[in-house]
Amino acid sequence: MTRASTSARKNRRSGQGAVAPADPMPAIPTIPPANVLARLAALQTATAPELRQQWRNLFGTEPPPYNRRFLESRLAYRVQELSFGGLKPETIERLEALGEQLDGGNITVRRIRHDDKPIAGTRLLREYQGVEHCVTVLRDVYEYEGRPYKSLSAIARAITGTRWNGWTFFGLKHQRGGA
Repeated sequence: MTRASTSARKNRRSGQGAVAPADPMPAIPTIPPANVLARLAALQTATAPELRQQWRNLFGTEPPPYNRRFLESRLAYRVQELSFGGLKPETIERLEALGEQLDGGNITVRRIRHDDKPIAGTRLLREYQGVEHCVTVLRDVYEYEGRPYKSLSAIARAITGTRWNGWTFFGLKHQRGGA
């Protein structure tokens, strides 16, 4: 009898049967820098099932049940990350340190927004009477047609000529405090 079969028999007797290999991690592809622009452009025309399959290929996990825009933006970042590299470890450490300065290391506090205003840089689009209107959220104000406004309601009034709840006009009402 060979040593291998004797060893296997001993393992079976002691309850140490052969361990089934774990599912191997899917191989995450590397993306040549020359292909990045084409891959990014293809995201916009891909169907939802194609986006979900790309997620599986690029992340090695099932895609989250979020909307198409979320999947496109995360896939675009991932394509660039796999091609050009992600954040440097020093950058990640610095961001973590800054986060800890703000919240004392409490991750729960870090995830809570202190205001319900959209994040600065967000662009709100609204079509009204066949015209598309674009508002940019700035740190303390909103910008519409190059002018600063203190509220979305003021912008909605400038667009329509009547009083509106600005959050409702721009489709944000359901996102505020459960309203």
